Amino acid sequence: MAEHLQTGANGEHAAYLHLVENGFRIVERNWRYKHLEVDLIMMDGNVLVFVEVKTLKGADYGLPFEAVNWQKEQRLDRAANIYIRQKGYEGEIRFDIISIFANGDGAFNIRHIKDAFWPE
Repeated sequence: MAEHLQTGANGEHAAYLHLVENGFRIVERNWRYKHLEVDLIMMDGNVLVFVEVKTLKGADYGLPFEAVNWQKEQRLDRAANIYIRQKGYEGEIRFDIISIFANGDGAFNIRHIKDAFWPE
């Protein structure tokens, strides 16, 4: 596996562990529909949370959460709407971002941004 893909996979696992440690329950990991993907779908109490995980090894390209641009938000919104229709979900939803710096020693600096955006 390419190094950047391994970094991303490790970051997603660290994000999953972080969320579970904070009381979230897993619903789906890497849920896909055609060309759309949601990294993690979790329950935070009675709220269905669509989580985008961004992991970087350094700040050369900005902060990890800054990579979630308008286009990525639109893809997440489309994916969430499809998921909700498929599952018949009628409750509250939220979009969170987990922004991770992968330190050279294998540790992760995790920033959880709750309710990071709301699609128009």
